[in-house]
Amino acid sequence: VQLVESGGGLVQAGGSLRLSCAGSGRTFSSYAMGWFRQAPGKEREFVASISTGASTDYADSVKGRFTISRDNAKNALYLQMNGLKPEGTGVYYCVADSLEISRKAEPFGAYDYWGQGTQVTVSS
Repeated sequence: VQLVESGGGLVQAGGSLRLSCAGSGRTFSSYAMGWFRQAPGKEREFVASISTGASTDYADSVKGRFTISRDNAKNALYLQMNGLKPEGTGVYYCVADSLEISRKAEPFGAYDYWGQGTQVTVSS
């Protein structure tokens, strides 16, 4: 499975973006999926995850503003981001794993698959 993120860009604080993660190759309906982000000079952090059964989990900092969803028929993962804040700036990565994705940001090699990331910049 190859994961390719898209949808990043420059947005003003309070604005919205919708990130997509497209999977190619094997179907990823049997994988838990997640989004992580890494701001400049900071460690990667958990943003949201969705299980194979569509159960979701969010970082406290994005709860109520971000929505993670998946479309298994399209091998696609999404992250709708509303009410963006400058601290949301960073590179957003999607990951896939046959096991549950926890809030702990593991090295990429710990996941079955990961993408190259898409840049999100939120201006104040």
